[in-house]
Amino acid sequence: MFDWMKKGVFTGIGLVLKSKEEVESIAREMAKQAELSENEGKKFVNDFLKRYDESRDKLEEKMESTVKDVLNRSSLATKAELDEIKDEIKKIKKVSAIE
Repeated sequence: MFDWMKKGVFTGIGLVLKSKEEVESIAREMAKQAELSENEGKKFVNDFLKRYDESRDKLEEKMESTVKDVLNRSSLATKAELDEIKDEIKKIKKVSAIE
């Protein structure tokens, strides 16, 4: 049972890493092999692609969150912080040029 679940998880991760066209092709082939009617096949493919999009979005959110967490713990400056420092330097230069 655990091997089956593990294979399912790895398959899901593998699908998320594929392009949308590849996933659509896989879904169409699965529908064909299952001998679904044209309407059932279209519904299956659409549902499959919807889940693909949702999984991909969740994975991207999780990756972004993880990267932000790692950056926060590493004491590196973010782009926003660097931009803020640049703005402050520009302000200081303007004030110095006036005096």
